[in-house]
Amino acid sequence: MYSRMLAPPEGSFLLLGPRGVGKTAWLRSRLTDALYFDLLHHETWTELLASPARLDERIPKSHRGWVVLDEIQRLPLLLNEVHRLIECRGLRFALSGSSARQLRRRGVNLLAGRALTRAMHPLTAHELGADFDLVKAVQFGCMPRACTDPAPRDYLKSYVATWLTEEIREEGLARNLGSFARFLEAASYSQGAVLNMASVARDCSVNAKVVQDYFEILEDLLVAVRLPVFSRRAKRRIAHHPKFYFFDAGVFQAVRPRGPLDAPSEIRGPALETLLLQHLRAYNDYGNLGYALHYWRTPQEQEVDFVLYGERGLRAFEVKASERVRSEDFAGLHQFQEKFPEARACLLHLGSRRWRERGVDVVPFADVAMDLETWL
Repeated sequence: MYSRMLAPPEGSFLLLGPRGVGKTAWLRSRLTDALYFDLLHHETWTELLASPARLDERIPKSHRGWVVLDEIQRLPLLLNEVHRLIECRGLRFALSGSSARQLRRRGVNLLAGRALTRAMHPLTAHELGADFDLVKAVQFGCMPRACTDPAPRDYLKSYVATWLTEEIREEGLARNLGSFARFLEAASYSQGAVLNMASVARDCSVNAKVVQDYFEILEDLLVAVRLPVFSRRAKRRIAHHPKFYFFDAGVFQAVRPRGPLDAPSEIRGPALETLLLQHLRAYNDYGNLGYALHYWRTPQEQEVDFVLYGERGLRAFEVKASERVRSEDFAGLHQFQEKFPEARACLLHLGSRRWRERGVDVVPFADVAMDLETWL
């Protein structure tokens, strides 16, 4: 098992992350004295569903360690009992979940601030260490199983299919699973692009309101993110629609259809952007850096892939899926720096050389991924 950058808080916490990112393994390895309740286990689930108060009975009075409730979104009403036990018995709970939707939609008591919220993401290059391979990471992503399974492509296809079955059908999140499957494929063509709801709706033959609901389902299940545009001090009109990304490069590759008319660059570019985004999100969350993540784009389509804004400063990252860097590749970053001279700008590429050009650091992608903290 790989050592993770995330450290457990001192007190009770809720750990959110997509299925398969390693939440359970991390909890078992870091909280070794914990009393463990797996809500995917049918008998455990049915027992606590029938009577949440049985949780108190199942925890010995002498227990002073952690109590883990894995997959809490399967039984969100249990949070009321957790809240009571924190108050009455002083217990520390570690709760994990792969669906913010279920917790929010049920309107349950989210522990009234008694527990911190933490996020878990796919593995980072730093966590993988010597096992990090940029080519494989772009193709298969950084889910723990995808990094260790001898057949990562098969694993990812199975992951998407299982997720469709268990998270979507069993939870009743989409009335028509076939329509949702078509939507997933259509959404994959929007990876790393400014989102056009009407276009996606046409591609999957459903109305725009349903497509909007589907995108919200993806975000609530923590498998997708929409990046807003960065607009501070804008003196002229800029693009205002968000950009869309699946949470992991390998999951994107598994969902994205391909054939003889698909140029490799059409897939490699968005996949490389996704790999950087998942690293940015991981470092931001694990280090509590407090950045808000954006992109930047003008009506003339000059663009910066990722803009980070927070108390630590303003950062701009542009990703080029090529070993050669051309003068026009700097256009978006240079225009952004004209507007925001305080920004630190970085252009990542697939070559091996690093240099600085007109205020922009030009660095190999793998170098930044392995040591991203120094760039934030």
